[in-house]
Amino acid sequence: MNEVNGYSKRVQHGWAMYDWANSAYTLVVGTAIFPIYYAAVMDANGQSVIQFFGMEFDSTAAYTFMMAAAYLLVSVVTPYLSALSEVGGSKKHFMRGFIWAGSLTTASMYFFTADHMLLGLWTPFLGAIAFSGSLVFYNSYLPEIAAKPDQDALSAKGFSLGYFGSVLVLIGALVCIQNPSWFGLESAGLVIRTVFLVVAAWWLLWGEYALARLPHNHGLDAKEKGWIVSSYVQLIDVAKSFSATIGLQRFVIGFFFASAGVQTVILIASLFGTEVLHLETGALITTIILIQFVGIIGAQLFAYLSGRIGNMRALLVAAALWAVICFLAFLVQTEMQFYLLGSSLGLVLGGIQALARSTFAKMLPDGGEHVTYFSFFDIAEKLATVMGMLGVGWIIETTGDMRISALLLSVFFVIAVVVWFPIQFRQSKQIREK
Repeated sequence: MNEVNGYSKRVQHGWAMYDWANSAYTLVVGTAIFPIYYAAVMDANGQSVIQFFGMEFDSTAAYTFMMAAAYLLVSVVTPYLSALSEVGGSKKHFMRGFIWAGSLTTASMYFFTADHMLLGLWTPFLGAIAFSGSLVFYNSYLPEIAAKPDQDALSAKGFSLGYFGSVLVLIGALVCIQNPSWFGLESAGLVIRTVFLVVAAWWLLWGEYALARLPHNHGLDAKEKGWIVSSYVQLIDVAKSFSATIGLQRFVIGFFFASAGVQTVILIASLFGTEVLHLETGALITTIILIQFVGIIGAQLFAYLSGRIGNMRALLVAAALWAVICFLAFLVQTEMQFYLLGSSLGLVLGGIQALARSTFAKMLPDGGEHVTYFSFFDIAEKLATVMGMLGVGWIIETTGDMRISALLLSVFFVIAVVVWFPIQFRQSKQIREK
C-alpha cells in the first residue's frame, strides 16, 4: 500500500473525493440553479409573497428564513449524533445515511413546480440538513488520516476537487438548459428539474466511492452505561476540553463570525445579483463559474501562504480581504464590477474554507476520535449561517433593499479579524511547527 508518513494515499484521495461528490449540490442547488429557478417559479406564478405556517412572507425572505431553520436544526441534532457515532463506532454509517437522505431530497426537487410551491422551501430545507450532517462526519476524518504538516494541503485538495467537479456538473447542466430543443422541448423547465436528478446521482455515487476508501472507526466502551448515557458523557467531555486547549475557543468564536459571512454569501450571491443588480441569468452563472475556478487557485495559494507565515496569519489576511470585498459589494453598480468582485471573492473563498478546516484539525488533541470536536466546528458554522440568513431576511423585510446586507456581512468579517488577531502570537508558530 502506498503510504506517506504512515497514511495511505488511497484513503486520503478517497477522503478528498467526497468534496468532489457533495460540491455539485452546494453549487448547482445551493448557489446557482435552484435559487434562480425558485425565483422564476415564484415570478411566473405571481408569487411575490408566499403563505407559510399561516403567515405571509416575501418569497425571497421565506427562502432565507427556511434555510436558517435548517441550519439551526442541524446545530441542535448533530452534536449528539456525533457523540453517538463515536460511542458506537458508526461514523461511516451516519455519514452514509446523510448522503442517501440528501440524494433522495435533491431528487425530489424534480417535482417542484407551480403546482407544488411549498416543495421550493421544503426540499432545500431537508437537503441542507443532510448535506451539513454528512460534513460533520466527513471533516472529522482529516486529523485521523493525515499528519499535521499535510493537513493544509489535503484540505486544499478536497476543496479544489470540489470546485472543479461542481463546475463540470454546472457547465454540463447549463449546456443542456440552454438547448432544450435537443430533448424535443420548447422550454428549459423540465431540463432544469432533470438536472436535480443528475446532481442527486452524482452526490450518491461519488459519495459511495469516498466511503469505500474511508476507514471504520472503533466504538468506545459503553457496556456499563449504555450508548445513550455514554454519548452524553462523550459530548460533555469534548465540550470541557475546549477550555483546556490553547486558543481553541477563541478560534471557534472567530470562525463563527467568518462563517456568518462566507456561508451567507454562498447562499444569497445569485439572489443578490438578481434582486440588486437585475442581472440576466447568463451573467450570474458566468460569475459563479468564475468564482469556482478562481477558488481552486485560492485554496492552493492560501495553503502555500500558511506554510510561509502560519495558519492564523493567513486566515487573518483572508478575513480582512473578505471584509473589503463585502463592502465593495455594497458599492457595485455594473455587470463588469460584479465580475471583478466575483474573481476576488473566489480567491478568498477557497482560501478561508480550506484553511479554517485544517487549522481547526491541527489544534485538536492527538489521538482518538474527532467527530464530536468537528460537530462543535459545524455548530459554529451552521449557527453562523442562521444568524447571517436571518440578518439578511430581516434587512429585506424592513428596508426592502438587499444591498444593505453587504455591509452587515462586512462587519462579520471585521469581528472575525478582531477575535482571531490575538491567537497569532501564541498559536501561529506552534501550529506551523506541528
